Amino acid sequence: MDELKQRAFAAYFRSGGTEQPSSKSGSQKSTDGKEYVVLRNVHSILAVYRVKPDGVLKRLKRYPAELESN
Repeated sequence: MDELKQRAFAAYFRSGGTEQPSSKSGSQKSTDGKEYVVLRNVHSILAVYRVKPDGVLKRLKRYPAELESN
């Protein structure tokens, strides 16, 4: 498991997440060049984190629609 995905899992569970993310979770680049870590389960997206330039993960309440389809 890559470091960003591992850090996103930890942040998700620390914030009270109870559903288990699946192996389809991982990092993605958007069309605007920003990097995101998307945590998914079999039904939907559980959480999306944007990777800031300094490496900090920021959880998003609203995220680009293009992340839904991937």
